Amino acid sequence: MGRIVILGQGYVGLPLAMGAAHAGHQVVGYDIDHVRIKQLQAGQSYVEDITDAMLAEVLGSESYIPTDDEAQLAGFDCALITVPTPLREGVPDLSYIESAAVALAAHLRPGATVVLESTTYPGTTEDLLRKLLESGSGLTAGEDFHLGYSPERIDPGNKTWGLKETPKVMAGIDAASTSAIQGFYGGFVSTTVPVSSPKVAELAKLIENTFRHVNIALVNELAMYAHALDIDIWEAVDAASSKPFGFMRFTPGPGVGGHCLPIDPVYLSWQVQRKVGRLFRFVELANHINGHMPDYVVQRLMTGLNARRLPVNGSRVLLLGLSYKPNTGDVREAPSLRVADLLLELGAQVRAADPHVVERGPLADGVTRVDFTEDELRSADAVVLLSDHEEFDYEAVARHASYVLDCRNRLTTSETVDVL
Repeated sequence: MGRIVILGQGYVGLPLAMGAAHAGHQVVGYDIDHVRIKQLQAGQSYVEDITDAMLAEVLGSESYIPTDDEAQLAGFDCALITVPTPLREGVPDLSYIESAAVALAAHLRPGATVVLESTTYPGTTEDLLRKLLESGSGLTAGEDFHLGYSPERIDPGNKTWGLKETPKVMAGIDAASTSAIQGFYGGFVSTTVPVSSPKVAELAKLIENTFRHVNIALVNELAMYAHALDIDIWEAVDAASSKPFGFMRFTPGPGVGGHCLPIDPVYLSWQVQRKVGRLFRFVELANHINGHMPDYVVQRLMTGLNARRLPVNGSRVLLLGLSYKPNTGDVREAPSLRVADLLLELGAQVRAADPHVVERGPLADGVTRVDFTEDELRSADAVVLLSDHEEFDYEAVARHASYVLDCRNRLTTSETVDVL
């Protein structure tokens, strides 16, 4: 067993750290967020899939060391890069990968392995990461150290497909690198899927997310037109889902969130335009449709309030769920943030209940955080269900709210309930 360093201790890096530690490795979890590291050192998890008890176990055995000290990266046998890759004004920002590469290069030694997990465009591992590691260390990838790419497939809150159960795609820059990477992940992941090159693995990740992005956009646009045609889109989707072949179920919602769908397909679109000189039209269209779903939600809410002789301006609106998916606290790129901003601009009194989201994060200052209570339901002029957490009592919502816009099809359509 070896010394493993994992750069980035978020929704991807922390589960990886736990998996490697339980496999018998000595794991250093590195993050530049000092507050986050202090939480981990105190045994406090901010990722739903990792409990405080799990942290206590690996901290107690000293198989996991959370740190913000770069000196702790020294002596690693294998390093995983799981840092953010955001967009800046529509352009991929790889500065976190670049910083991670510089930090690792200072401690890179012969025989070590470096694996990039952050989602990015094809060619990043070989064209960017490799050059930074080689120039900073004086070593040569393939000859002196192993290098490759393995896309993260962490799905927060998924009780069926965790890190161990989800097949792990991977590729090294050569056969020896692939073998080393497969040997490492094989120690705590049930199935490994080696492919021929890092570019293939990088593209595979983008295909997965672009597939979801485009199909969610399709059903979101269908939902808008079905409503205009007075057809229940949810019943139609249920009916289509009865076909046992040639169909995969996707459902409408208030938009897409997380790091993957709002961002990752843009990496592919950007690279296609840069290298090929053509627009990736499916991605561009999906971005437009999914990106404007929060606007459609607010439009539907305005229509519902108008039917009740209420203006949005001055109305008390309760948002149920802030995270981008149920039963997690992840608000990265969550459509609820845009919905809240739009309602504030229109003069609404916006209140929000989400038992999973502890910190305000990017939530606008004008939004009042509240608990989910019958009094809040009764006091609201409108309730908007954005993320259908299991903790919400939907019978209570239907019973006490005077008007509900249900974006997740958890309530039966009635005089007081509109379903998106």
